[in-house]
Amino acid sequence: MKARILVTEDDGDIREGVRILLESEGYEVLEAESGEQCLSLIDEALDLVILDVMMPGMNGIRTCEEIRKSSNVPVLFLTAKDQESDKLLGLMVGGDDYLSKPFSYSELLGRVKAQIRRFHVYKGKDAENVAAEDACIERAGVRLRKDCNRVWVDGGEVMLSDIEYRILMLLISHPEMVFSAKHIYESVWEEPFFHSSASTVMVHIRKLRLKIEKNPQEPVLIKTIWGKGYRFG
Repeated sequence: MKARILVTEDDGDIREGVRILLESEGYEVLEAESGEQCLSLIDEALDLVILDVMMPGMNGIRTCEEIRKSSNVPVLFLTAKDQESDKLLGLMVGGDDYLSKPFSYSELLGRVKAQIRRFHVYKGKDAENVAAEDACIERAGVRLRKDCNRVWVDGGEVMLSDIEYRILMLLISHPEMVFSAKHIYESVWEEPFFHSSASTVMVHIRKLRLKIEKNPQEPVLIKTIWGKGYRFG
């Protein structure tokens, strides 16, 4: 079955170029020219949303916020802005990755393949599939399904993005072990670590805490070990 990608971009030339590239790689491509149209096309069959940040009307940031209310489909931002604050804002609202314009098609294709591969490995299963004991890790009230993106905290299921899930699985699988930002980034994103990557990790840790900690300001599940990194418990 072909992976389905929704390309949301108000520039028709860029949208067409991305569509032609992805279709040549065997992907099924849907197109939207606005945030509102993008939201109308979101469904469980999507494997990736490519989302332009700067669009008239509902911009990409706002669109991503709405997507995250009902879906954990990966979101890859396309942005003409290269300031660190703009990239971090995209990650904070639920984006999984970003690519600054102008970009090469080879770089875009590499990021698309990485996001879809991760999503296919870790995306959630239907609710009727009951987690077997040996398929789960449970510590400190957090229960994580190892074969798909499903997590429960104190018995209630929480929705995590693919990146958040991968970070949590890394940490909870090795309690008391301290992971540096470099180790987390290279393990989860599977890309070389750069100085700015530490901020990317920090943003996702913050979002993860908001979802699983009773008091994110005083975390007890994911702790910061100053000068060293992060650990679970």
